[in-house]
Amino acid sequence: MFSSLLEAARNSPFRGPLTNAHCEPALPASDTQGMAASAVVESCEFASPKYFALCGLGGILSCGITHTAVVPLDLVKCRLQVDPDKYRNVVNGFRVSVREEGMRGLAKGWAPTFIGYSLQGLCKFGFYEVFKVGYSGLLDEETAYAYRTFVYLAASASAEFIADIALSPLEAAKVRIQTMPGFASTLREAWPKMVQHEGYGTFYKGLVPLWGRQIPYTMMKFACFEKTLELLYRYVVPKPRDQCTKGEQLVVTFAAGYIAGVFCAIVSHPADTVVSKLNQVHSVWRRSPATSARRASSW
Repeated sequence: MFSSLLEAARNSPFRGPLTNAHCEPALPASDTQGMAASAVVESCEFASPKYFALCGLGGILSCGITHTAVVPLDLVKCRLQVDPDKYRNVVNGFRVSVREEGMRGLAKGWAPTFIGYSLQGLCKFGFYEVFKVGYSGLLDEETAYAYRTFVYLAASASAEFIADIALSPLEAAKVRIQTMPGFASTLREAWPKMVQHEGYGTFYKGLVPLWGRQIPYTMMKFACFEKTLELLYRYVVPKPRDQCTKGEQLVVTFAAGYIAGVFCAIVSHPADTVVSKLNQVHSVWRRSPATSARRASSW
C-alpha cells in the first residue's frame, strides 16, 4: 500500500510547479473494458450498507486520530481562549503549561478527544453520505446535478447536527480537564464529578454553540471539498478521474481536503471560542487559590 502511495506521489501533478504532466496512451477498448470490470469487482458498491459503513469507519480514523495528534496545541488554544491574562500567546502558553505540569501535562484531555471526535467522525462522514444520497434521490437527476452544491450543504448540516450530539459530552469533559486546574486529570475522574455536582445537563450546555461552530465548519468542509475536487480534476489533473489509479485519486483527495480545511478553520474560529468559554465553569474553582484548593480536596 505504502509503496503504491509513494509511486503515486512521484507521478502526481502536484509534485512540482514546473513539472510536465504526461498522460498514459489510450488502451484498446477490450483492455479498458477488462479494467473497468476488475475495478467494479474490487470496489464497494455505491450507496450500499458496506459503503456507508466504510465512510463511517473513515470518519473515525480521520477525526479521532488527527484531533488526538494535535491535543497539545488544542490544550494551549483552549487556555488562551479562557484565560488570556495568564496565557498571552501560543509560545507563552506552551511554556507556562510545561513549567506547571511538565511535558505529560500537554496530553491532558486526549481520551475525551479521541473518543468524542471518533464518534463525531463516525456520524459526520457516515450520515453525510446517507443524507447526500437521500436528498439527491428526492430530486430528478438533472436537478440534483445542477443544484449539487445545495445538496452538499444540506447533507453536511444534517450530518453534523447528529454528530455534535455525540461529541458534546466528551467536548465538555475535555475543556474542563484542560482549563480547570485541580478539577480532574483523566476522563474517568472528570465524568463522575460532572454528573455528581452539575447533573447530566452539563454535558449539553455547550451544544448550541457547538452547533454554531461545527455546522458552518462542516458545511464549508464538504461543499468546498467537493467543489475543489471537481476543479482539480477539471483544470489540474491531466486525465479523467476514472482513468486515475487509487493512489493518484488519494493524492488529489488530500490536496482538496487541505484546501477545504483552511477555509473551515476561518469559518469556525469565533464559535469555537464561545464553546470553550461556556464549558469553563466560573465557580468557586476560579475565585481564589485557597477556595480552589479546599474545593479540590473535598472532591
